[in-house]
Amino acid sequence: MNVTKVRVYRIEGKNKLRAVASITLDDVFMVHGIKVIEGTKGLFVAMPAEKKNGTFRDIAHPITAEMRTQIVTAVLEKYNTL
Repeated sequence: MNVTKVRVYRIEGKNKLRAVASITLDDVFMVHGIKVIEGTKGLFVAMPAEKKNGTFRDIAHPITAEMRTQIVTAVLEKYNTL
């Protein structure tokens, strides 16, 4: 499975949230709600999550480290070109 399309939308004035992204996998499946966040060690990518009882739980996330790396790389590369 490959990331075949990335859309990134910059966010202004939301504390540490820098952007929201959507990705398309193999031109057949989309994932919305991926976030680019400014952390203490730089930018990181957070998968879509919902907050229940004060705790965030991922709604969708990659199972393998290779897929996570592919998603993070694709999203941050697109963010850096905006």
